[in-house]
This record gives sequence, C-alpha cells and structure tokens, in this order.
Amino acid sequence: MVYTENNPATANDIWLLPLEGERKPSLWLQTPYREFTPALSPDGRWLAYVSNESRRNEVYVQPFPGPGERIQVSVEGGEEPAWTRDGRELFYRSGDSLMAVPVTAGERFSAGRPVALFQGEFDSSNNIRGYDVSPDGQSFVMVQRDPQAPPVEVNVVLNWFEELKRRVPMVR
Repeated sequence: MVYTENNPATANDIWLLPLEGERKPSLWLQTPYREFTPALSPDGRWLAYVSNESRRNEVYVQPFPGPGERIQVSVEGGEEPAWTRDGRELFYRSGDSLMAVPVTAGERFSAGRPVALFQGEFDSSNNIRGYDVSPDGQSFVMVQRDPQAPPVEVNVVLNWFEELKRRVPMVR
C-alpha cells in the first residue's frame, strides 16, 4: 500500500506499507515540498504522484520501487492521477478539466501529450482523488459540486458513550 503522511518539517511525504510479511512502513519519497495522491500503475512498476516542487501542483511518474528518473506528465498543473486498468493511459485533473495522457509503462516509461477530455465543476481534494475510472477506461464517476450547498461540517465526539450517559441518565 502506498500512502501519504503529513510531516510538519517536510510537508506531505509518500510512504509504503507492505501488506504481507512484517508490515513495517518505510519512507519512499521525502523532500521539502508536498508529495501526495500516489497512484501505483496496474503492473506495479510505476508510481504517479503530485508534487508542488515547481511552485504549482504537477503530476510526476517514477519507477517503483525505484530508483530512477522522475518524469513530469502534466502540463500547466495537475492533480489526482489515476491509471487505466491496462496501464496505457493516465488521467489527472487540471483545474476543472479532466486530462488524459497516453503512456507506455513497461520496462521504460514514456508519456504522450495531455488532452482535455471534458470540463466541469467537480469536487476535489488535494489529498484524495475525487473521481474514479471504469474498468474499460471509458467512463468516470465524479461528484459534482453544488454551489448552493452549505459547507459540510463534521463534529467528532470523543468518549461519546460517557457523554450520552451524562446527558441521558438511566431510568431504573
């Protein structure tokens, strides 16, 4: 499993957690910049992720588990990379556009020119991909923004059972 962890000194870093064996997390990428939204290619040889090293978010691909050259895939900004199941295309969001990039991801990686597939006001988060790709790579599931909706508020209650007992005394 590949995931991101926030570090106050180095922003977001990419970590690995083996799902078998010792299951001990290990650091994969740590820089002074933010790296987030990692996406492993279907064959497990390449990792796409976002970094703000160039002062804006861009999508990069590197050999996995490494080492190797980092290749920038996005042009003029990009976030939320996702691979097709066959590994021949990489999608990402750039503003309100969903972009598609043809890729060759075997022993070597190469990326074609990004093309905008469509535009829309869809929900997005820098740390979580806000869409998914169908198995055939031809359809997408996306959450559309509602400009009229109030902001979502989440309340976390700790020791909720104790709070419930305090507010609603038991009747005997």
